[in-house]
Amino acid sequence: MNTLRNSVRLVGNLGMDPEVKSFDNNRKMAKMSIATNETYKNEKGEKITDTQWHNLVMWGTQAKIAEEILKKGDEVAIEGKLTSRTYVDKDGNKKYYTEVVVNEFIKLGAKN
Repeated sequence: MNTLRNSVRLVGNLGMDPEVKSFDNNRKMAKMSIATNETYKNEKGEKITDTQWHNLVMWGTQAKIAEEILKKGDEVAIEGKLTSRTYVDKDGNKKYYTEVVVNEFIKLGAKN
C-alpha cells in the first residue's frame, strides 16, 4: 500500500503546449497545466461545470515524449505524486506552489 500514500490520477485536457527546458546533462523537464471538469446540477436544475487547473511537471524520458507528442487541448490521463514548495517573490511575499510530478501519462485524444 506504499504506492497509495502520495498518489494522484487525473484525466483532463492540457491548457498549454509543454514548456520544455534542457539541462547540461541532457536531462529534460517539461511543465504544463491540465484542466479537470466536474459537472453537476445546482438547486435550480441548471448544469454547472466546475473546472480545476493542476500544474504538472515531467522529467527525463517522460518530458522528452511529452515534448514530441503533446499539444494544448490534448486529453491525457496522468499518474504521479503531489509536491509542494514555497518561495519568496520579488515583493517579499511568501508564495506556495503545488504541482503533480508525473510518473506516467497516456495521450487519450484531442479536444474538439
